[in-house]
Amino acid sequence: MSDKTDQEWLDSLSAEQYRVMRQHGTEHPFSGKYADCKINGTYVCAGCGEALFSSDSKFDSGTGWPSYYQAINNSAVEETTDHSLGMTRTEVHCKKCGSHLGHVFPDGPQPTGLRYCINSVSLELKEKD
Repeated sequence: MSDKTDQEWLDSLSAEQYRVMRQHGTEHPFSGKYADCKINGTYVCAGCGEALFSSDSKFDSGTGWPSYYQAINNSAVEETTDHSLGMTRTEVHCKKCGSHLGHVFPDGPQPTGLRYCINSVSLELKEKD
């Protein structure tokens, strides 16, 4: 987990990134820069730069958020139970810095059957050469 103070997070993130990544917010659907992105590369955590998702596992879920059927590796993200908004969901965090990324649902495509529904502001794309 990150050892940054709250003030250091405020200083290093935009207001929207802070709201989503540190206060567990959600960006509006179809508003994020990566929702329809087709560029090949690696999506890293906007908070710490840790590799999280590959464009190889990205798919169009029609939900308005970038969606992936798997994380880049088993140690990239961690999951917790989220009981907000009157429902139970599985929240996804960057394992390295603890930033909120989005949620994972069991309605994705094969081979995993998962849909990692991730906020664009939580990510930065490192394009493949």
